Amino acid sequence: MLIAMFSAGCATTRLTSAWMDPAYQGRLHKIMVVGVTKSPVYKRNFEDEFVRQFKGRGMDAVASYTVMPDEKQGDNDVIAATMREQGADAVLICMLVSKKTVRTYVPGSTNHLPANSGSWRDYHRSGFEAVYAPGYISEDEYAVMETNLYDAANDKLIWAASSETEIQSSIKDQIRSYSGVMADAMAARKVLR
Repeated sequence: MLIAMFSAGCATTRLTSAWMDPAYQGRLHKIMVVGVTKSPVYKRNFEDEFVRQFKGRGMDAVASYTVMPDEKQGDNDVIAATMREQGADAVLICMLVSKKTVRTYVPGSTNHLPANSGSWRDYHRSGFEAVYAPGYISEDEYAVMETNLYDAANDKLIWAASSETEIQSSIKDQIRSYSGVMADAMAARKVLR
């Protein structure tokens, strides 16, 4: 379901809110990334991009699909055991929470053709030869995501964010935009080393 909402080009992600536990003093070393979706193909693309983003910022990370079978992805006990085996001190869980459509009215416009003002007749006629473009309603779709980072030692929430990604044409562009914004936001709050 996560990736089904990402159906379409050059995506734009906007962070709508973020929170960090003010008491958290730990220093993360390795994050296990879990994308919540039933599609193994989309899950792999999603988790791989997050791992790439984290490693590009000097943080070790592992995609859950590389260390757990698909049929165990929904089992919390298996996830916890796998995190211990992998030495992950945090788990990042991302999921689609909704999809929204934003409708915007674009008003019509009148464009005048260049007038030959050599005579009043030409100038007067150009007023009647104006091109009118009628108004229309533009619809933009957004995937609303939640991204939560938990401490593996005590299952406490360390960092959480909500975001909106415009649905355009390329699933990979949307995943890249979303994961990049999330990784930048975590780095800005010093969640990532």
